[in-house]
Amino acid sequence: MADFFSEMLSNKTFFLIAGPCVIESYETTLQTAEYLKKITDRLDIPFIFKSSFDKANRTSMKSFRGPGFINGLEILDKIKKKLDIQIISDIHLPDQAEEAAKVLDVIQIPAFLCRQTDLICAAAETKVPLNIKKGQFMSPFEVKNVIGKAESAGSTDISITERGTSFGYNNLVVDFRSIDIIKNMGVPVVFDATHSVQLPGGSGTSSAGERQFAPTLAKAAVAAGVDGIFIETHPDPDRALCDGPNSIPLDQIEHLLKTLAAIKKAITAMRPD
Repeated sequence: MADFFSEMLSNKTFFLIAGPCVIESYETTLQTAEYLKKITDRLDIPFIFKSSFDKANRTSMKSFRGPGFINGLEILDKIKKKLDIQIISDIHLPDQAEEAAKVLDVIQIPAFLCRQTDLICAAAETKVPLNIKKGQFMSPFEVKNVIGKAESAGSTDISITERGTSFGYNNLVVDFRSIDIIKNMGVPVVFDATHSVQLPGGSGTSSAGERQFAPTLAKAAVAAGVDGIFIETHPDPDRALCDGPNSIPLDQIEHLLKTLAAIKKAITAMRPD
């Protein structure tokens, strides 16, 4: 495990990647980041703020995508400097990597693009830490090839995010065996609690979701030994412009994190010396 993620895990708890799915405005994004920073500082949970400047794989052409690459990076950069926080966001094209690396502390590779060799290599060549989301269509064993692509391009700071596997129509399921399988490849594993309860395309022209189950899956993941938790959250998910049905309301995050921290503490105390 390389430097960035080693630092994230240095206090022997999980780290948190959280934020609204997409940048809706500077004000809403800043409000969410401030709230999350305050909570994670109080709970001593390492925090990386996440929001997307462009959702390039929305269900419908009419769906809101975000402010775009340039404007979105500017917003993230302002928030990063104002709050002194670390930032993660996803890129979709190889030629976005170099410019994104000037702002982002972690570059994320979206699940649907996790096998795109040129994209992975371009991101890896920036030397910025990578979080690669395992595709819904992949077994955990196949992640080894994805890690190999990033390492071949010079990346040494890599985490893999489990976000469920496609199962039937508009549904995802989580196999928690994948946490052990991927961790044994020598990289930290993040569990995406909110995308795992997404119902892709479930509303016809947009994705649906079952946010009420996200806390249950997050608790199971921490108990299973995951290194990081990924949560999409919004001040008012029912009015969110992207992924509202699977996002956890912002005012519920603190209680969930306290619960997850207690589970982590109990699991750690039970480990043999």
